[in-house]
Amino acid sequence: MSNILVYIHAPAPVPTKSQRELLALAASLGEVHAVLGGPADPSALEALTSAGANGFYTAAGGIDPAALLSPAVCLLTAAVRESAATAVLLPNSIEGREIAARAAVRLDSGVITDAIEVDAELLVTKSVLAGSYTVKAQVTRGPALITLKPNSVQLPAHETASAAAAPVRELELGDNAPAARITGTRPRTSSGRPALAEARFVVAGGRGVDGDFSAVEDLADALGAAVGASRAATDAGWIDHSAQVGQTGTTVSPQLYISAGISGAIQQKAGMQSAKTIIAINKDPDAPVFEIADLGIVGDLTQVLPQAAAEIRRRKA
Repeated sequence: MSNILVYIHAPAPVPTKSQRELLALAASLGEVHAVLGGPADPSALEALTSAGANGFYTAAGGIDPAALLSPAVCLLTAAVRESAATAVLLPNSIEGREIAARAAVRLDSGVITDAIEVDAELLVTKSVLAGSYTVKAQVTRGPALITLKPNSVQLPAHETASAAAAPVRELELGDNAPAARITGTRPRTSSGRPALAEARFVVAGGRGVDGDFSAVEDLADALGAAVGASRAATDAGWIDHSAQVGQTGTTVSPQLYISAGISGAIQQKAGMQSAKTIIAINKDPDAPVFEIADLGIVGDLTQVLPQAAAEIRRRKA
């Protein structure tokens, strides 16, 4: 049976949906071991074991949290060599893609990012050229390093019963002096909404909101959705850049994506067109977003969004 490694950047007592998807996919491909990029208490190990991990690799002496990604790259490289893994699955986050790239250089391996499906032969399905094409790709040399988009794996309807933690193996990292260190941190203000990259539902606003995201946020709260935005909206300072969806922002693959007041230029489409269902609201009937929308509404978002939010709350009552 193939050995598959899953990189878990921040282990926690409750694994994120993205982490559970990585473990579920890995379990369908072979024997699963998780590489822990941070400290993990017993409850975190038990939760990851229940989610599919058969064992763990950690750094002997731990990983310096101020050392950016260099120790994580060393740990992942050591784990691949120790386990003779045929593939490594990582989150399709900024950290995941960078760790995959650095580790591939050390392992003389290939990297495939933005994966939405991986089969038993490690043939990867992904989008290319700003989402214009869907292709299949395969690493031809060394262990495959693959970053998986969130919401790409169907999780079981019921969680498995908690299990005793799988065994942990500590690896020596050798010389991994970081080239850069974190000198200060500032906590991000919590909105109480789901993380944009992992959300099942996303409501996004663009230039058409004219600086007022209240209707977008109200509908998002009614749906239990994350709030997204176009680059034009974030560049204008109407909302934080962390909300940007697109080729230069966050790539999302939700079950439902509602685009409000966004024209749908290629950069925006590249970040959201893998959503299962797309609803577009725009005053301009010729807006490019309607070309990929499953449902298009030509209208004023300041009228459409409040009506939708009110109807959703009425049905929930």
